[in-house]
Amino acid sequence: MTTEADAREHAARPRRSLLLMVLAVVLALLGLAVGIGGAWLVALGGSLYYLIAGLALIGCAVLLWQRRPAALWLYALLLVGTMIWALAEVGLDFWQLAPRGDLLVILAILLALPWVVRRLERTARWPGPAWPLVGAIGLAVLVAIVAAFGNPHDLDGTLPGPRATLAASLYGNVPQQDWTAYGRSWRGDRWSPLNQIRPDNAGKLEKAWEFHTGDMKRPGDPDEFTYEVTPIKVGGLVYFCSPHNIVFAVDAETGKQVWRFDPHIIDSKQMQHLTCRGVSYHSAAMPGASRAPNGECPERIIMGTNDARLIALDARTGQPCRSFGNNGQVNLWPGAPDWQRGWWQVTSPPVIAHNLAILGGAVFDNKSNFMPSGVIRAYDVVTGRPVWSFDPGNPNDTSPQPPGTGRYVPSTPNSWTIAAADEALGLVYIPTGMAAVDQWGGRRTPETERFSSAIIALDIDTGRPRWVHQTVHHDLWDMDVPAQPALVDLELPGRGRVPALVQSTKTGNIFVLDRRTGQPVFPVQERPVPGDPAPGDRLSPTQPFSSVSFMPAKRVTGADMWGATMLDQLVCRIAFHRLRYEGPFTPPSTQGSLVFPGNFGVMDWGGMAIDPIRMIAFAHPNYMAFVDRLIPQKPVLPRDTRSMPPELQGQTGPAGGSDMKGSNIKGYNPNYGAPFAVALNPFLSPIGLPCQAPPWGYVAGLDLVSGKVAWQHRNGTIRDESPIPVPFKLGVPSLGGPMVTAGGVAFMGSALDYYLRAYDTATGKVLWKARLPAGGQATPMSYWSAASGRQFVVIAAGGHGTLGTAAGDSIVAYALPKGT
Repeated sequence: MTTEADAREHAARPRRSLLLMVLAVVLALLGLAVGIGGAWLVALGGSLYYLIAGLALIGCAVLLWQRRPAALWLYALLLVGTMIWALAEVGLDFWQLAPRGDLLVILAILLALPWVVRRLERTARWPGPAWPLVGAIGLAVLVAIVAAFGNPHDLDGTLPGPRATLAASLYGNVPQQDWTAYGRSWRGDRWSPLNQIRPDNAGKLEKAWEFHTGDMKRPGDPDEFTYEVTPIKVGGLVYFCSPHNIVFAVDAETGKQVWRFDPHIIDSKQMQHLTCRGVSYHSAAMPGASRAPNGECPERIIMGTNDARLIALDARTGQPCRSFGNNGQVNLWPGAPDWQRGWWQVTSPPVIAHNLAILGGAVFDNKSNFMPSGVIRAYDVVTGRPVWSFDPGNPNDTSPQPPGTGRYVPSTPNSWTIAAADEALGLVYIPTGMAAVDQWGGRRTPETERFSSAIIALDIDTGRPRWVHQTVHHDLWDMDVPAQPALVDLELPGRGRVPALVQSTKTGNIFVLDRRTGQPVFPVQERPVPGDPAPGDRLSPTQPFSSVSFMPAKRVTGADMWGATMLDQLVCRIAFHRLRYEGPFTPPSTQGSLVFPGNFGVMDWGGMAIDPIRMIAFAHPNYMAFVDRLIPQKPVLPRDTRSMPPELQGQTGPAGGSDMKGSNIKGYNPNYGAPFAVALNPFLSPIGLPCQAPPWGYVAGLDLVSGKVAWQHRNGTIRDESPIPVPFKLGVPSLGGPMVTAGGVAFMGSALDYYLRAYDTATGKVLWKARLPAGGQATPMSYWSAASGRQFVVIAAGGHGTLGTAAGDSIVAYALPKGT
């Protein structure tokens, strides 16, 4: 009941309230922004919601300016309508619901405050006409709470236990206690037969030692300065390299330095990146191994360098093996013009097989359509003598060329990542990229097309191709095969034991092939894909889709757009509808094409880890969209000039797949000689958030017998990506790789937050995590130290320059407490 005093108080109120006027202006401005953007979105074929919401906000503003209680009723209707629309679009997905309602709920709370309500006409007491709005707020809070406890993106399940028996003491010709190659052996499975660390004790892991290399980015280095190294361990020593190709040997138990070798590489900003993913090992004591006549370097460390050298070191002392090449090194420069120095680098360790060191090189992306050759070469591991060269532009002649003077076909597909080998079959498996340039292929030759974005099986002894399996036809999306193939023997129903090769890819396709023939073990289907290429280019009408896959289950839609608020989400929706997007393999265009999955890759060079006893894979799929926009320019013919063309002078590294800065910061990719340059960027909102909703990164368990994903969970938090270090588990991208052990524990530290995590291989549950001193964009490894009777896990934590993670120089080892 209204008292006489209340009536007098109401009559005494001013006809205008400054608070109501301010709120009305805020609502009007928000309504104009949302309404105008909404009208634009409708014109592009997008959702009607924003136009309706903008008009409703403007209506609320007018009513509020007039001090009419109906403003609260209309706003309550807007809030309830927004919830219905949001739930219809994305269901109970908290991080999708949040940007749709956060601003509206905050404003609703302000409008429902007593100090606002009592200033409305004919309103003496709170809540009065605010009851509908208070109810709508309560409903919104209830929906948010229910959604916060949901987990719509995760898949729970369990992988099977052991299904095979192996001789763990010498699996892959590697002693059980060691890790002698990048993937432990040249099978590339990243599986340790050690089992001291198990799901029931992994939580007790502690830091055992930390080593600092002292190798940090220098003023003349390229932007992409990264620690991507996986150490190796032989006997009592752990070996690894730093980005400047400095090699270290440290004690496996204590991490104390035993020796250090600095090759003093010549680097420059003309390089695309500076990294060293690892070193290789050769022992003359292995069966069938060759040795130097003078007995020099019976154990040796082999490394390719960023400035195109192959170096052999004594594994015990770190001194160069003088009888190898020219005083311990071989010139690898593939005969390109000298002004292209830095455009061909060795960033990955060579395969050591049949007494050969076999390696390719990384060719600068999108600089020019006249680039160094992607030739693959083999050298005698003892003498450094060139044995064969596989030139993708001239595959029938594998005779070696003189070091440093070989004239190989330029601009052919290169192999920048790690290869694998089956010495019993006599095959080395080479993953390849595409020929220059990535987003326009109008001048590619038939030879180039045959070997691009493929796995090539070469004869170890001769370099001749035995089979080729292509993963993308006429690749225009930078979907090169980025990871080391993994070799595993699978027991398949009705087929018995099949010697398989498992290849992860940027597209998300997992190709499981018979490694003897290259034929698919699981079906691969050719499906039609979008057409209409850029002028002068062509497209493949179909692309291969594997039945074993981490490719996104559905196409991106406007409902998948994201942001911190409805405003930047609206901007992302408009941007999405302005792009060309027709699903996977939408070709690049001058309009701008959405590439999803983007060339960051569902999986990049980190690949998967495979347990050969359980016949399962531990994967870490990523889902980040990129935008490719072709920029017309005057084309020129490819040419071999004696000096750098003026158009390329001053150009530093173009944006690449792992570059979150993109072309907007670094400038477009010049593609000199092609009719189009390209702007290549992650698909981000105006405030730098991904336009595509999370999760962006997972860990997943794949059954290699059935080809089915058993479990999949969001991985990583935004702690180290947000201005405030909040550990929200949105699922962030990872760049690096996992490893697995016979103890049923997997390890990975490559997510964008700085943690090394231990997972239960069977379920994907996180068992333990440790804070790293910098970004862990690398792949861990494991070994046994006889000194303390402990299993160690080691990872490099030095960050990734263009990914934006914190820089450092650490190699960190973890183990269970002594006496456990």
